[in-house]
This record gives sequence, C-alpha cells and structure tokens, in this order.
Amino acid sequence: MSGKQGERARRRLSTEERREQLLSVGACLFSESPYDDVWIERVAEIAGVSRGLLYHYFPTKRDFFAAVVERESRRMLRMTAAVPGIPVREQLGEGLDTFLGYVEQHAHGFRAFHRADAAGDQAVRKVYQRALAAQERQILEALAADPELGWAPEDRPELRIAVRGWLAFTTAVCLEWLRGAELTREQVRDLCARALLGAITP
Repeated sequence: MSGKQGERARRRLSTEERREQLLSVGACLFSESPYDDVWIERVAEIAGVSRGLLYHYFPTKRDFFAAVVERESRRMLRMTAAVPGIPVREQLGEGLDTFLGYVEQHAHGFRAFHRADAAGDQAVRKVYQRALAAQERQILEALAADPELGWAPEDRPELRIAVRGWLAFTTAVCLEWLRGAELTREQVRDLCARALLGAITP
C-alpha cells in the first residue's frame, strides 16, 4: 500500500461523517428486523467501531433509533416541501416523483422509519408520530396556501383526516412497491396523485 493510500485508510472520520455512518448502518438493520431484534453491538461491529464510541454518539438504543427516524423524517420533509404560490395540482406529480426517487434510493431508511410505528417502545413510537404529524402539517399548509384551493383545516375539518389517510395509503403503496409489486414508478406516482386529489376534492 502506498503512503497516500495508507493515509486515506487511516483518515479519521469527522464527527458528522461518523454519525452519518452509524445512522446508515442502523437504518439498514432496523429496516430488516423489528426494533427489539436489533442489537447495538451489531451496529458497532458493522461500522467497525467500539460499543463505547457508539454510545458516545447515542447514549441508548432508544436514542439511536429515534435519531434514525428523525433523520429520515427530515429528508422526507425536504423532499416534499411545496413551492409557495403554485397550485398543488401543478406540483403534485413532480413532488411525488422526487419523493419516490428518495424511496428508491433510501429504501432502508424509508422502511426503518415506518417500522418505528410497530416498535414496542412508546418513546420511539412518539418520535414516529411527531414525524408523521410534521408531514401532515406540511401538506395542510400547502393546501391552505394553494391559490386555487385555499382550504384551511378549520374550514373543512375532514381535510385533516383525508390527508392523514392519504399518508397511510401512500406509505402502504410504497412499501408494496419496494417489496416488488409490478408497478413502474410512474404508475405509483399517478396512483398516489389520484388518491390525494380524490381525497381533497369536495
């Protein structure tokens, strides 16, 4: 091994790089196994770090899984943020395309995020529920700001339930798609778009 190669191999990861590495390993493991079946020691082993270092970043397994869930939530919120002043109908197809690209590229993280709802740990489930509530708020705010619709939740109380139901529907469709459902990305996009428009149209 040349000197430069050895130097690269020995390069220590920055705090943020190490944290991201650990979260990526966690997303992979939590996507494949229930919360209770994932051992923190396995995460450290795959990442090539000591348990002590992992616990330095995440004091408990609960903290670690919560960080995995929050990381994916932030990604999804960034991916699905609406552009103010443009009708939701015009943004919906492109927004869903971007989101489905995320689902494909970060399948482990997407699955891990939604596994949190089945976790036996109530604190972990609360993190997941807060993340879903943030997605719901983002969609409702986009609908309220829509120059064509302008529907606020207080004007149409059923709107909140419709959006919540659509999020559950979209999650189920995406998980089936990742399992190998014979649908193209365009078909999944159009299915989810029709479902939202049907749910919010009086």
